[in-house]
Amino acid sequence: MPDPVRMPYSQLDQVPDRDPEETAEWRESLDAVTKAAGEHRAAYLMRRAVEHTGAPGLAPLETDYVNTIPTAAEPEFPGDEAMEARITAWNRWNAAAMVTRGSRLGLGGHIATFASAAWLYETGFQHFFRGKEADGSGDQLYIQGHASPGIYARAFLEGRLTEDQLDRFRQEAAGDGLPSYPHPRRLPWLWEFPTVSMGLGPLSAIYQARFNRYLEHRGIKDTSNSHVWAFLGDGEMDEPESTAALALAGREGLDNLTFVINCNLQRLDGPVRPNYKIVQELEAQFRAAGWNVIKSLWGRAWDEVFAQDTDGALLRRLRETPDAQFQTYATRDAAYLREHFFGADPSLGRIAQGLSDAKLLELFQTSRAGHEPRKVYAAYKAAVEHKGAPTVILAQTVKGYTLGEGFESRNANHQMKKLTGEQFRTMRDLLELPIPDSALDADVVPYAHPGANSPEMEYLRERRAALGGPAPARKVVAKPLPMPADKAFDALKKGSGSQEIATTMAFVRLVKDLMRDKETGKRWVPVVPDEARTFGMESLFPSAGLYSPVGQTYDPVDRDQLLYYKEAKDGQILNEGITEAGSLADFTAAATSYATHGEPMIPFYIFYSMFGWQRTADQFWALADQLGRGFVIGATAGRTTMTGEGLQHADGHSHLIASTNPAALSYDPAFAYEVAVIVKEGLRRMYGPDAEDIFYYLTVYNETKVQPAMPEGVEEGILKGLYRFKEAGPAAADAPRLQLLASGTAIHWILEAQEILARDWGVAADVWSAPSWTELRRDALECDAARLEGEDRIPYVTRALAGVPGPVVAVSDWMRAVPDQIAPWVEQDWTSIGTDGFGLSDTREAARRHFGVDAQSVVVQALAALSRRGDVKAETVKEAKERYGL
Repeated sequence: MPDPVRMPYSQLDQVPDRDPEETAEWRESLDAVTKAAGEHRAAYLMRRAVEHTGAPGLAPLETDYVNTIPTAAEPEFPGDEAMEARITAWNRWNAAAMVTRGSRLGLGGHIATFASAAWLYETGFQHFFRGKEADGSGDQLYIQGHASPGIYARAFLEGRLTEDQLDRFRQEAAGDGLPSYPHPRRLPWLWEFPTVSMGLGPLSAIYQARFNRYLEHRGIKDTSNSHVWAFLGDGEMDEPESTAALALAGREGLDNLTFVINCNLQRLDGPVRPNYKIVQELEAQFRAAGWNVIKSLWGRAWDEVFAQDTDGALLRRLRETPDAQFQTYATRDAAYLREHFFGADPSLGRIAQGLSDAKLLELFQTSRAGHEPRKVYAAYKAAVEHKGAPTVILAQTVKGYTLGEGFESRNANHQMKKLTGEQFRTMRDLLELPIPDSALDADVVPYAHPGANSPEMEYLRERRAALGGPAPARKVVAKPLPMPADKAFDALKKGSGSQEIATTMAFVRLVKDLMRDKETGKRWVPVVPDEARTFGMESLFPSAGLYSPVGQTYDPVDRDQLLYYKEAKDGQILNEGITEAGSLADFTAAATSYATHGEPMIPFYIFYSMFGWQRTADQFWALADQLGRGFVIGATAGRTTMTGEGLQHADGHSHLIASTNPAALSYDPAFAYEVAVIVKEGLRRMYGPDAEDIFYYLTVYNETKVQPAMPEGVEEGILKGLYRFKEAGPAAADAPRLQLLASGTAIHWILEAQEILARDWGVAADVWSAPSWTELRRDALECDAARLEGEDRIPYVTRALAGVPGPVVAVSDWMRAVPDQIAPWVEQDWTSIGTDGFGLSDTREAARRHFGVDAQSVVVQALAALSRRGDVKAETVKEAKERYGL
C-alpha cells in the first residue's frame, strides 16, 4: 500500500507543538499500522483511542454503522414481551383495517408509516410515556403525523374510541369524525400537538422542552418529571425547520428532550439518501450540535454475523453501502444477497457460506432494531437516563413492516392506502391473531379486539396506570386569571398630552405596567426575536431579566448603565436572537401552557411586522390548531413607516395573511387608547372564566404622534372595528359630504385631509377609525349566514355607516385588499386607497406620495369620488392634482 497522501499544511501547524518528538512517534505508529493492517485498521484504532478519552470535544462525528448499545450491554427488559407483542399486533391490524375501510370512500390514509414504527410507539406507551394524572403535565408526545392510525388503534383498544368513531376517520364534516392527523382543534381531548406540517414538530418540541425548563426556573411549576418525545421521519429531517434549533437544545443541555427518528430510509417518493447514508449524516449533524446520539439499527439476528467479522470487512461493507441499495436488498432473494452484498469481499463471502438462505433473508428483510422491543427499550432507557444533553435515537426499520411483499420497502408504499383480502390473511397469520377466515370473507375487513377483560387489556391498563394514565391526552382544567387593575389601561386612555409617542411604545409601556401586577404579572412571557431595543423594550431588561438557564456568567459591557443587559436563570424575557421561527415556537409553548401544564401564561411575541406572518404563516396555523392564546405584535408596521429600510422591510400585507387564520383576531389600532381597550378585552376573552381558543394580532407603529384621550362611548366601536372619531366641522348647508375611514397610522393622513377638504374645497368630511377591517368582515359574514337561517341580522359596518351622507373613502398603510374586505357591506359609494406594490427606501413623506396615500392624495381621491356622484365638478379634481403637484 502506498504512503498516505497528506495535505501540505494543516490548521494545527499554527499551534505550537510543545513536544515534536512525541508527535512524530504517533505519526510513525499510525503509518506502521496502515502499512501492516490497512487504513481501515488505523482509522479503527484512532476512533477507539478518541472514544477512550471520553472528551466530548474529541468525539468523532460519525461512528460505525452499528448499534450504539451492543446486545451484551442491553438492560434487562422489564415487561412481558409476548404480551406486548400481542397488543402491538392488535394495533397493527386495526390501524390497517381503519385506513382500508376508509379507502372505500376514497378518503385515503397512511398505513406504511405506523407499520414501520409500531414498536417505537408501543415500547414507549408500555414503559416510558407519562400521562397527566400524576402532576397534570406528564410527558409531551409529538406523534409523527402519518402514524396517527396506529394511535387511533391503540385508543380503540383502550376503550377511548369506538368502532363507529374509527369508521369516521377523515369524515369530519358532521363534527364527530377523526382528523387525518394530530389536530388538537379537531380532537382536543386526545391530541396536544399538531405535527403533520413537517419540520414544525421537531422545532416545536425543542422549544417546548426549553419552555418546560423556563417554567421551572421561574417557579411557575415543577416540570422536572416531564419529558418531551418527538417522533420524526428520516425524510422529514430535510425540512430546514427540523434542524434549525438543534444547537439551542445542545447548548442549553436539554436532557428532558428525546428525538426518535424512524430511519426506514424512505421518504414519500423514494429513498431519503439514495446514494448516501441518512443515518450517518444525521449522526454527524446531531453530534456536532452537542446531542447524545444512540444508533439502534440491527436486530439480534445480526449478532452472530458481527461476531464472525474478525477483520472489519462487514463493518466496511455496511458503511459504504448507500441507502437505496439497502432498500433493494430488503426485496431481493438470497442469491442476490450472496452475490451483491457478501460477494464484495472474500472475507464476507466466507461469512455468507455459513448462513442459510432463510437467515440471509431475515437479516435484510426483517431484522431491524426498531422492530425489537428489547433494543428499543434499551435505547429509550439510555436516553432518559442521559444527563447534560438531549438525545436523538436513530432507529432503523422497514417501511411497511408486516404488511407483506406488496408494501415492505417499496417506493410507492406511501401512496398505497389499502390491503387486499389476501394481504390481510397473510398479515393475520404473521401476527398470529385469532381472526377466523369467515370474518375475512366479508366485503369489509373487521376490526379486532381481544376483549375488555382479556389478559392483554389487563396488562395494558396496569402499564398505563403505573405511568399516570392515558397518553396522548390533552386536558384543560379551567383556571381563569383575575383581570389586572384598570390603572395601567387608564394611563393610555388619558392620552399623552403634548408628548409624542409611537403606538409601539404605548404597547410596551402598557405591558410593563401589567407585568407589575401582583396576581398576573409573573405570567407575562415577552418573546422577542432579537431587536428588543428597536421596540423600546430595554427598560424591561433590568427589572424582568432575560431568561438564561445558566444565568449571567459574564460582566455585561453596559453594567454601569441604568438599562443594562441582564440575564438571569429566572429571567422573564425570551430574547431568542434572529429567529422568527424559534420565537413563534416559544410563543406557542407559552400560549398552550394552560393545557400542557395547567398553567395559563400570557405571552406576547413582538417582531418586525414584515418578518412575522410572511415568514411563519404555517406556524401561525399550527398555533391556531394547537389552540394557543396570547398577543402577537407586528411592530414597525405598515409599508411607509419604516423609513430607509426599503422593500424587504415594508409590510403592506400581513393583515391580509392574518385574515386567513380563523383563530387570529387582527387589529390595526390608530391610537394608544385603542391599544389599551383591545388588550384589556383580549385578556378577558382569552384568560377569563369563559376563555376562548383565540389569539390577537395587533400592528403598532414606530411613528411618534401626540396620543389623544379616548372619546366617550367608543369601546364597542374599537372592538367591533369601526367608530366615528371626528365629525366634520360646520359647513354650508349645500356643502358636499363624505366619509373618510382609516386604520393605524393612516388616521393622521385623513385628519389632515379633513382639514384641507374643508379649507380649500368646502367639503365636509367625517373621520372614522377602523381598528379592524377583518373583524368587520367576519361579523358581516356571520350576519349573512344568519339571514339564510331566517334571522334579521344586519352587519355592524352597515349599521355604523347607515344614513351617513356621501361616498366612503377607506385609507390604510396596507394594500387595498385589506380595507376592501368590507366593501360588499358598505351601502355608500366605495373607494379604497392603499400601498399596493413593493416597498421602497425614502422618507415617509416621499414614500406616501409615491403610493398616493398622503393627505393631498387622499384629498384628490375624495374629490374624485364626489365628482363621480356629481357633487363637485370634474375640473375640481384636475385643479387639485395640479395644486398639490400630483
